[in-house]
Amino acid sequence: MIKVEELSKSFGRQELFRDLSFTISPGEKIGLVGRNGYGKTTLLQMLLGQIEPDSGDISIPRNCRLGYLQQQIHFTQDTVIKEACLGLREDISLNHWKVEKVLAGLGFVREDLSRHPQEFSGGYQIRLNLAKVLVSGPDLLLLDEPNNYLDIIAIRWLINFLKNWKKELLLITHDRLFMDKVTTHTMIIHRQRVRKVRGGTQKVYQQIALEEAVHEKTRLNDEKKRKQLEVFISRFRAKARLGGLVRSRVKMLAKKEQLEELGKIGNLEFSFRPADFPAAQMLAAHNLTFSYNQSEPWLMEKLMFNIGRKERICVIGKNGKGKSTLLRILAGELPLSAGMIKQHPILKTAFFGQTNLSQLNEQKTVFEEILSAAAELPSQQARSICGAMMFGGDLALKQVAVLSGGERSRVLLGKLLATPSHLLLLDEPTNHLDMESCESLLEAIDEFPGSVMMVTHNELYLHRLATRLIVFDRGQAKVFEGTYQEFLDKIGWENEEDEEGKPLVVRSSGSIAKAKPDAKKTIKLKKAILVQEKSQVLKPLEEEMKQLETAIAALEKELHDGTEALIQASTTGNGSAISELAKQLHCLRPEIEGYYHRLDKALTRYESRSQEFKEKMEKLLEAES
Repeated sequence: MIKVEELSKSFGRQELFRDLSFTISPGEKIGLVGRNGYGKTTLLQMLLGQIEPDSGDISIPRNCRLGYLQQQIHFTQDTVIKEACLGLREDISLNHWKVEKVLAGLGFVREDLSRHPQEFSGGYQIRLNLAKVLVSGPDLLLLDEPNNYLDIIAIRWLINFLKNWKKELLLITHDRLFMDKVTTHTMIIHRQRVRKVRGGTQKVYQQIALEEAVHEKTRLNDEKKRKQLEVFISRFRAKARLGGLVRSRVKMLAKKEQLEELGKIGNLEFSFRPADFPAAQMLAAHNLTFSYNQSEPWLMEKLMFNIGRKERICVIGKNGKGKSTLLRILAGELPLSAGMIKQHPILKTAFFGQTNLSQLNEQKTVFEEILSAAAELPSQQARSICGAMMFGGDLALKQVAVLSGGERSRVLLGKLLATPSHLLLLDEPTNHLDMESCESLLEAIDEFPGSVMMVTHNELYLHRLATRLIVFDRGQAKVFEGTYQEFLDKIGWENEEDEEGKPLVVRSSGSIAKAKPDAKKTIKLKKAILVQEKSQVLKPLEEEMKQLETAIAALEKELHDGTEALIQASTTGNGSAISELAKQLHCLRPEIEGYYHRLDKALTRYESRSQEFKEKMEKLLEAES
């Protein structure tokens, strides 16, 4: 067991956390969450002994071996396979097949194994570091955003690898679905404290929200009682016959602990600026063909698709196959080798691409960069967007030159929010965002009335948003008409296997035929998987709706009681009570409306997903009969 007791750490005036205490017990796989800058990576570095805490103790058993994904690139061997084998412990140094399995899962093909590590891109070099960690078999595996450098197929393989991991795991990732699939516990750093619960991210966030709601309600009630005591003491202090009562109230007030008001936590707030679009079709792509070099294979050949209104098209596939290139072509940054794109004359496109970070003007401030996104943008609105991207106040006057990569990404997103558009082209927009910001962006994309084409490896986004796919797989780019789950069910990824060499998905043709005996077993398995998936998806939504309904009932009771009290105060002519109650009721009504709005969105998602599962089950039952 690893034990952390009363750990504290600050950097200058910034206090990351204080009095952190938790344990990592045998077999626990812990997902570590918290906003960017809250100290998640710092905590991992403390466990590794790379950073010293200001106070507190970390107790790690003497023989416990820690495995950590290094971001630094330093290779000593002349081939990938030799470098990866350095991760093997001495007692299993002959098990090269294990190394080959892990390398294959992370996207290395057999020809890559004899190549020099320096020949690969930075992303693949990080994958090689990850392979060395995974094959080393540590007692505690520490992974900090491992999926940042992985494509969707490698991520799916890593999920299955970590599901079968027998020892302890501490994982940081902004990908909520990834974390929930592999962890047994979730631990959050929040308001400089830590909390650990058994279960997924939904549970810990719900618990935090509930605790803070209770804290605030208790604080307001205590404040009200404190004022009542102070009024009593002030009014009757001079009355000799009430001296005993006054003294007891003074003692009561002195003993009464005063709860602090919880400070507001800044959130990234996304809201895209839509522009009215009168036509049914935005653009049509005919026979798109492209290659960076004519001597190399085509990245795409004769690709055809249309984009209409309110489309949600996700572009998926392995890294380096042409996904980002397609978006750059649509954004007008790259010329086609062949083919044609017909756009509606009034079409306005907004593009977020990783390559665009270098196009920011380093001499400008954050405010000036966002203001430059749209000529008609009022200064006050540009300031509001700065605030929404967490560049409030003087932070909006920081020069781009001094910003980190994550901050520059937020500036680019801010420029996107400032640009009126019909079509959003988004190339991995969740990079550099924490889990809360990813959720906020997901909701904003969902609510955008225009169309969205997005490159992403985040399967939560794919399941929630995609209604059509452009798939780069099997050496070609093809359009798939359907959801991501339907793609997995009907086609799946080429040669996709788990770490044991077993197929990850059962593939079938698009048509439903009568099932043979072996096929019936497959359908039975599919039904069991579907029931499990339905429970995993719908149960959190049911819990969310239940909590929202409970909160609404409590607030409506509070509104009813307040209204009754207001009537009574009006009858007796109690002016101060009327004023106080009117303020409370004024605040309650929009709060209740907000909860109803959230309940409506949750109910809509629940009904939509329920219908999806119902239709899938009906297809399986039809195939079984």
